[in-house]
Amino acid sequence: MSHTATTKTRALELARTRGIARARDFAAEGIAPVYLQRLVTGGQLVRLGRGLYQLADSEFAAAHTLAEAARIVPHGVVCLLSALQFHQLTTQSPHLVWMMIGARKWAPTSSPVGLKIVRATGEALAAGIEHQTVEGVLVPVTGPAKTVVDCFKHRSKVGLDVAIEALRECLRRKVCTTDQLWHFAGICRVQSVMRPYLEALL
Repeated sequence: MSHTATTKTRALELARTRGIARARDFAAEGIAPVYLQRLVTGGQLVRLGRGLYQLADSEFAAAHTLAEAARIVPHGVVCLLSALQFHQLTTQSPHLVWMMIGARKWAPTSSPVGLKIVRATGEALAAGIEHQTVEGVLVPVTGPAKTVVDCFKHRSKVGLDVAIEALRECLRRKVCTTDQLWHFAGICRVQSVMRPYLEALL
C-alpha cells in the first residue's frame, strides 16, 4: 500500500471515529492539510466549516449542529433553548446553539456554527450535565431539570413563557422529579421565582 493510500485510510478512519474531526485532530496524526483537501475534492470528506470535517456519507442527525458546537467550544455545555430542543421540552427551534461556558473562558469570535454564549460559574456551570453521543461526538448537555431551571434563571434572555412551557412539559412527561427541579433551583438561586409556577402545576 502506498504512503498516499495509507494516509487516506488513516484520515477517513479518524473522521469515522470522531464523527466530526478538527483539522488539528488530523495534524496530530501527521495528516497534512493537502490530504484533507484531496478527500474533500474527491467527495469523501465534507468540510463543514473552518477546520471541521465529516465523512461525506454520514447521516446528519437532528442534533448535528450540537456536535459541531461541541467541537468548536470543547469547554462549553449545550444549554437553554438548545438543550430544551434536544430534550424535546419546547416548541422553539433556535437558530443558534446556546452554550454555557465559564466566566473567564475563551469564546470564539467567529464560528461556522451560530453560537449564543452564556456565562456561569461554580455549580451553576458544573451541575446537572449529561454527556450525549451525537454523530460520534461526546456532547455535554444540561439535563432536563437543570435546563428548565436555567431557563428561569435566564428568563430575560429566553422569555418567561418559554421557561413555563418547559416546566409544564417536563412535569407532564415526568422526565425529572420536583426534588431535582428544586435542587437545581437552589443552586441557581431561583427558588422564589419558580415556587408559584411549581405550586400551580402540581
